[in-house]
Amino acid sequence: MKNRIYKYLILAVLFFLSACNDEWKEEQFEHYVSFKAPMNLSVGSTSIYLRYNPAGKVTYKLPVVVSGTTTHNNDMIVYIGVDLDTLQNINKEHFNLREDLFYKPLRVDQYEFSETIPIPAGKDVALLDLNFTLGEIDLVDKWVLPLTVLDDPAHVYTPNTRKNYRKAILRVIPFNDYSGLYSASTMNVYFKGDSSDPMTSNTRNMYVVDENTIFFYAGVQDEDLLERASYKIMAQFNDDGTLTLTASDPEINLQVNGTPTYEVSERVDDTLPYLIHRYVTVKMDYEFDDYTSVPGEIIGYTASGSMTMERRINTQIPDEDQAIEW
Repeated sequence: MKNRIYKYLILAVLFFLSACNDEWKEEQFEHYVSFKAPMNLSVGSTSIYLRYNPAGKVTYKLPVVVSGTTTHNNDMIVYIGVDLDTLQNINKEHFNLREDLFYKPLRVDQYEFSETIPIPAGKDVALLDLNFTLGEIDLVDKWVLPLTVLDDPAHVYTPNTRKNYRKAILRVIPFNDYSGLYSASTMNVYFKGDSSDPMTSNTRNMYVVDENTIFFYAGVQDEDLLERASYKIMAQFNDDGTLTLTASDPEINLQVNGTPTYEVSERVDDTLPYLIHRYVTVKMDYEFDDYTSVPGEIIGYTASGSMTMERRINTQIPDEDQAIEW
């Protein structure tokens, strides 16, 4: 009797497994077309990093993906376009009335891409070449390339219907050897003439100006300041380990004390030998005036100390922008 029960149980399990296997032969979802550009929902964009190249183009390969549990069997020609309407909605959603903080679309002469990309039958991913020319770009503003998968006039494919899959709001961030996020907790900022109660920022972004120059905002001024462009300080990294500091706005009366310096060092990770830690440390002492916070008043500041950036570089990845753990 027990043997007969076991036999029935085994037959039932085999039937169930067979039914499951047959089920997976059928498409479980849809062959939707989308970008692989996961959006950071807190800021409404996807950051892409491009090595600064003043003399030529830099290419970023954006994956275009066909979703589904089975491989599609139709040749596709996918249509790609610029989507300014979605960009406008994102700006209003994230920045309200602060138009000075809006994402700005790149000029048409700063990018180029093919408006169509073929995805042959049996392939699930194609790479769309986005070619950028960014020799002159001011990163006081946030520059983006907003893209969308357009409807197919031949009705061979369907753009992904899920939010943020059909769209790619690509925030373009050029980088050089010295740009990035610096730890700034040891850069002390004082009211001029009073060194008793320093102000600090946990971090400080440094943005590309050219191959060997970055800019940052003076003192504890930050990216959300309406007049932030007035407080740009350019730091040129010289071959002898010194920095040359200059202000974009002479009204802040930048004065540099002593000789600012920088140091670059590297070490191999203790447990992951393919991972390199690269450090850039800058040391500086300068003074400047804040002439915008209080109308008609000038507030003097002194800033002194050091800031350090760490880059973690995976040497197993050949593409530099992908190898750096941003």
